Amino acid sequence: MVLSIPNATPKRVLEVGCGTGAFTKEILKTLQEGDEFHIVELSSEFCGSVETALLQKFREDNPNIKIAIHNSPIEDAEIEGQFDAIICGLPFNNFSLDFVEHLFSVMFSYLKPDCELAYFEYLCMRGLKRIFGLPGVRRETKQRTKNIDARYQQRRGRQQTVWRNLPSCRVVRLRQC
Repeated sequence: MVLSIPNATPKRVLEVGCGTGAFTKEILKTLQEGDEFHIVELSSEFCGSVETALLQKFREDNPNIKIAIHNSPIEDAEIEGQFDAIICGLPFNNFSLDFVEHLFSVMFSYLKPDCELAYFEYLCMRGLKRIFGLPGVRRETKQRTKNIDARYQQRRGRQQTVWRNLPSCRVVRLRQC
């Protein structure tokens, strides 16, 4: 996931949906003096956990790296400017297609030109929904796949399968054109 973060500094990185901090921990390893890191997370419980487990100590050890955690929807987060990379941990397959399109629109509005947004998707989830889902779920999954494929083409997508993850997943990188 963090391969989309450029090595150059200063850089600005946005994480959307930090959850328990699995990606946050890896993002922190990429930051250097002068960088800026923003996290947007809906769950106040996750925000508190990530703050306590990861961010407090990191801030003490790295006072010249700006870190902000926003406990709000991305639309309401007090974020200004654009970012060099966006790392997204949201479970898009669990959201309605309209909401997914909205989230991507908002996230891409924060991404600098020619920079990347990375997200992941568990392998086979859409396939299982197409086979075992109720008719409405199967129809929505077919539409979701068309939507994903169109976005992938439009945004010069790249993907990498991570077999070591349980369950295995696909990391998708989309470029701001």
